Amino acid sequence: MARANRSPEPGRPAWALLACLLLAGGDAASEARASRSLAEIRASGTLIVLTRNAPTTWYIGRDEEPTGPEHDMARAIAAHLGVRPRFVVKRTIQEIVAGIENGEGDLAAAGLTITAERSARFRFGPSYQTVTQQLVCRRDRTQPEEIADLIGLDIRIISASSYSERLQALQREHPGLAWTETAHRDTEQLLHAVWQRDIDCTVADSNIVDINRRYYPELTAPLDLAPAEELGWMMRRERADLQRAVKEWFAAYAAHGRLAQLHERYYGFVEVFDYVDIRRYMRRIRTRLPRYRDYFRQAAARHDLPFALLAAQGYQESHWRANARSPTGVRGIMMLTLSTARALGVTNRLDARQSIFGGAKYLARLKRRLPAAVREPDRTWLALAAYNLGYAHLRDARQLARERGLNPDRWSDLKEVLPLLQDPRYYERLAYGYARGTEAVRYVQRIREYRHVLENALNEAGAARRAQGAAAG
Repeated sequence: MARANRSPEPGRPAWALLACLLLAGGDAASEARASRSLAEIRASGTLIVLTRNAPTTWYIGRDEEPTGPEHDMARAIAAHLGVRPRFVVKRTIQEIVAGIENGEGDLAAAGLTITAERSARFRFGPSYQTVTQQLVCRRDRTQPEEIADLIGLDIRIISASSYSERLQALQREHPGLAWTETAHRDTEQLLHAVWQRDIDCTVADSNIVDINRRYYPELTAPLDLAPAEELGWMMRRERADLQRAVKEWFAAYAAHGRLAQLHERYYGFVEVFDYVDIRRYMRRIRTRLPRYRDYFRQAAARHDLPFALLAAQGYQESHWRANARSPTGVRGIMMLTLSTARALGVTNRLDARQSIFGGAKYLARLKRRLPAAVREPDRTWLALAAYNLGYAHLRDARQLARERGLNPDRWSDLKEVLPLLQDPRYYERLAYGYARGTEAVRYVQRIREYRHVLENALNEAGAARRAQGAAAG
C-alpha cells in the first residue's frame, strides 16, 4: 500500500469497548469465534451490532439517549427479529471489520461502503444510502481542481477504508499521489484536523461531509474522488440466513416509507453552518423579533433570565422561525426535543408562546442543576452549553476539566475541553461518549455575540425614541 513518507501518528492506550442501549456490556474477542446463526440469535434474545460513535451512525443525543441513523435502523431490524439490540461501539472501521471477521458481532451497522474487496470477504445487506467519496479541504488553504493537484498535499485518511482503496486506484494513474493512513483517528477527527489547519485535506463520504460542514463551515469538498457508492450492513460470509432476514426486513422497511423518514430525520435539513450575517440579523431584529418580543420578555421575567439573552438564544436556535424543524427531531423557536417538551408541559412545540416559555423554563432548570460553586456569568454559559449538547455531556466535560487540572466551574476552562468530547482518546472512557463539543462552544459564543448586537440595537432604538420625544416636547 503506497503512502506518503511521513512519520506514523503516535500510538495510544488500549481501549475499552463501549456497549450501550437496552443491554450493557459486550466483551471483545481476542480470537475468531464461530458466527451465530439466525436461529441462535433469536434463541439468545439479542442481536449484537458493531458500530461506531459518530453523528452519522450511533451517538448519545441531547436527551441522553442513544440515537443516530444506524442506531434507529438496527433497532428496527432487531424488533423485526423479535430480539433486542446490543450495540458494541468500536473506535475505527478497521476494528469493526475485524470484529465481524472474528465473530464479535452479528452484523456491522457503521456506514460501511460496499466495495468489491469487502464483498469478496463478507456478505452485505441491501444498500440503504448512496454516498460519494469527497476530498475535503479548508476553503482558505487549498482548492484542488483535479487529481494532479493533490500531489504534494498533506492528505490523511482512516486506514483499512474504502478511501484507501480509491486512492490506490488513483495513484496508478498519478504515481506522485501520496497520503498517510491512520488507525488512531476517525473521519470526524480528521475533518476537525483539516478545519484546524493541522492537515491540508482528508477524504470522507458525502453524508459525513454534509453533517460536519454544519459544525466546521470553512470545510469545502472541491473534488469527488469516485462515482456514487452504496452503504450496507456487513455480515460474516457464511451468514446467508441472516442476510436473507435483513433483506426481507429491509424490503418492508423501505416500502412503508420508514427509510425515507430516517433520511429526512437525519439528513433532510442539513445545511452548511452560516456565520453571523450582521446585516441580516439586524434586519430580522426589525422584521421578525417584534412578533415574539413580548413572549421573550414575559418568559425571561418569569424565569429570571435576561431578555436579550433569551431572544438571542431563540435566534441561534431557529432564526426566530416558529415552524423550525431539524433532522434530529427538535422543533420550534427554541428547538425543543419531544421528550423535553413533554417534561416541560409543552403540548405544541410549533406554538411560539409555548416554545419560548418552555425553552426559558428548561434553561432556568439547567442553571439550577449546576453546583452552587458555578458563579455568573459562567453559570449561564454552562447552562447554554448543556441546552445544546445535554447535561450529561456537560458533566463529562466537567470531569475532563478536573482531570486536566482546569476549573470545571469556569467557562474559559470548560470551553478548552468541550471539543475533546469529539476525540475518541477522551470520549471512549467517559460515561456518555461522543458529543459535538466544538458545536457547543460555538453555540455559546454565537449567543453571546447575538446578545451583544441585540442589546446595542435596543439601546440605539431607545435613544432614538428619547431624542424624538425631546424634540417633540
